[in-house]
Amino acid sequence: MPLTDLMAAVRTRICTAADRDSVLLAAAQLLACEQANAEQLHANLRAREALGSTAIGHGIAIPHGRAPALDRPRGALLRLEAPVDFGGDEPVDLVFAIAVPTHYTHQHLMLLSELAELFSEPGIRQALREAQTAEQLHQIIAFPPPASAA
Repeated sequence: MPLTDLMAAVRTRICTAADRDSVLLAAAQLLACEQANAEQLHANLRAREALGSTAIGHGIAIPHGRAPALDRPRGALLRLEAPVDFGGDEPVDLVFAIAVPTHYTHQHLMLLSELAELFSEPGIRQALREAQTAEQLHQIIAFPPPASAA
């Protein structure tokens, strides 16, 4: 099942960010909706990040947090024009933030697993890094290229 089918919305943006906190703020703004405001989402993403970096390697981070007002998860994919320090082993230039309803426990872990698997594919990472528009980013996430043969 495509990742975009698992979420109420997946929004994308190519952006410039000075540091991890500005990335989290941009992600929170993309995740915001009528049910969840950007300030609370930003605070939740920052609180989770304070527990430990959500960088997973290969220049990828998956910040995530709970949003009690949501009834379905929301996602935000950001391709950074220049990598930023996310507290991991290497700078991050691809960020997929998620906000999940409070009652999502098992589903939250499944989404994180799906994202980690998606970003483990070198071809997908390359395609995302080469995307020139937010629409191209969304297309890649909605219809990922076939997995590379190992």
